[in-house]
Amino acid sequence: MEPGQSYHIFNHANGAENLFREKENYRFFLYQYNKYLEKVVDTYAYCLMPNHFHFLVGVREDLSGFQNLTGLIKHPSKNPAIKGSADFFNSYTKAINKRFERKGNLFVRAFKRTPILSEQQWQEVFLYIHLNPVKHGFVKNHPDWKWTSWHEYFNPGKVSVLNRDFFLNFFDSWDRVENLMEIKKEWLINKDLE
Repeated sequence: MEPGQSYHIFNHANGAENLFREKENYRFFLYQYNKYLEKVVDTYAYCLMPNHFHFLVGVREDLSGFQNLTGLIKHPSKNPAIKGSADFFNSYTKAINKRFERKGNLFVRAFKRTPILSEQQWQEVFLYIHLNPVKHGFVKNHPDWKWTSWHEYFNPGKVSVLNRDFFLNFFDSWDRVENLMEIKKEWLINKDLE
């Protein structure tokens, strides 16, 4: 993961398992995410589903304390974004294994990270992440799903790790985001009826 680059990060639970079995699991996941990645990435969007998750992030360019980041890209275990992600997944897995008396990997081995290469791709991923609960049939309206960054955009007074102003680089207003979400939601619903 390269400094200055945005990524769509996602992963799935192993097999038919769920990543989140109780509400506290969602909270703990976000807590651990912040603990390990807050200083490494800017977070623009997220959605936590029972058996998978999505994040839209930008790797920070100002990773103080890390010299020669370009060289670290060739050595993923030393790249702060990759190391932070691995530590985060490991810590969450250990906690879940202990809590539910299970063993082994909780996540599919390698988390997926797709670089965002255009403004349109950034917009699509941002909307897709927030519509994921509708896509999978958990809710009919995306604001009804609790475990998404959508709510943090509506509560500017609440402390958040989100970079809540960055979306303005891709959308001219929050009203535009809401309009596009409604259009995409209608398309999803109609697609499922076909």
